[in-house]
Amino acid sequence: MMGGMNDTNDIPERLEAGMTAPDFTLPDDRGGELTLSSLHGGRVILYFYPAAMTPGCTKEACDFRDRLDRLTAAGYTVVGVSKDPVDKLARFRERDGLTFPLLSDPDLTVHKAYAAYGEKKLYGKVRLGVIRSTFVIGADGTIELARYNVRATGHVDSLLKQLAKLD
Repeated sequence: MMGGMNDTNDIPERLEAGMTAPDFTLPDDRGGELTLSSLHGGRVILYFYPAAMTPGCTKEACDFRDRLDRLTAAGYTVVGVSKDPVDKLARFRERDGLTFPLLSDPDLTVHKAYAAYGEKKLYGKVRLGVIRSTFVIGADGTIELARYNVRATGHVDSLLKQLAKLD
């Protein structure tokens, strides 16, 4: 019998600055695939969010969209990852005019590799779920910044301040 996420050895270790970002290939919202290592040579902001088209996730995605010019000018590619199916991601992109790749990870493999799935507190109860997380990955594939349990509102502005300190 296979153990579930409740087994302590199944809960992934959180990633930290200096670690190599786990590589992956996932389907995107436009019917293609994206491999993280194909973006090496540029810096990447990889963020995990619980569910497309929910209020908090929409706010976060629109904040990234609204600041994408600044981020792109600074050399960053923004990539969002959720467990949503590709067709829902395409609707999310179209509804909110999102201009960066949205990746589908329905079996949570990549979420778990980044420790963006695990125990979290919601309304005072501990449960398993997606942990809203953001990673800044350098041109060489090394994590420069790992932030877990971020808030949807204000996160991108806070991130921009941290990015200014990294440069």
